[in-house]
Amino acid sequence: MLTEQAAAGTELEVITGVEVNSEGDWGDLHILGYHVDLENGPLQERMRMMREARIGRAREMIQLLGRMDMPLDWETVRTLAGGESVGRPHIARALLDEGYVETMQEAFDRFIANGGPAYVPRLRLSPPEVIQTIIEAGGVPVLAHAVHSGEEAVALIPELVSYGLQGLEVYYPNHSSKDVAMLLEMCQQYDLLSTGGTDFHGPNIGEGAPLGSIHVPMECVEQLRRAVTDDV
Repeated sequence: MLTEQAAAGTELEVITGVEVNSEGDWGDLHILGYHVDLENGPLQERMRMMREARIGRAREMIQLLGRMDMPLDWETVRTLAGGESVGRPHIARALLDEGYVETMQEAFDRFIANGGPAYVPRLRLSPPEVIQTIIEAGGVPVLAHAVHSGEEAVALIPELVSYGLQGLEVYYPNHSSKDVAMLLEMCQQYDLLSTGGTDFHGPNIGEGAPLGSIHVPMECVEQLRRAVTDDV
């Protein structure tokens, strides 16, 4: 892996991971998979399906925007994605760069948010499917930014635990100290580990916070290590 090669010979510890979107009648849920085997066959197949569906979705959204007199160049949007799979944040950035909107949030609110005139549904993977795929790949499934995702996401935590969820992303840019305290209490109540992160999506994407800007206690790393060791 490129990241592991870059860290070779340093004191950095690399924790492999993925973030997979799941979708249901309640909306979107993002589920993190820590310590996954990235070469796992079923995981690779799921990710391939999602990448292909994501590209098709992005192309369709760009076509819809073009019909609304807001043409975008596909290669320009791909460049904004840095060679990665194109998503809505990259389309929002392109709309901003072309002067069609004044902010990325306006792009979402007016055009590409769920139910917007240029919105296209993503490939639907249910939370049980995503959680089970991560577990089968040797990983630890964790619900990303629960409070940021909305009250429905928080209310679903007990159900997600029954599917095999093992943790909550507690430390997150948009989580207040009150949110952190509430999520830590839920971790204790449901015997879940806690994690954290910036949700940094790249220098050209106005999402998340700068790398290293969110303090995550070392205990979170220790909890992940123990979770993987206990499953062996």
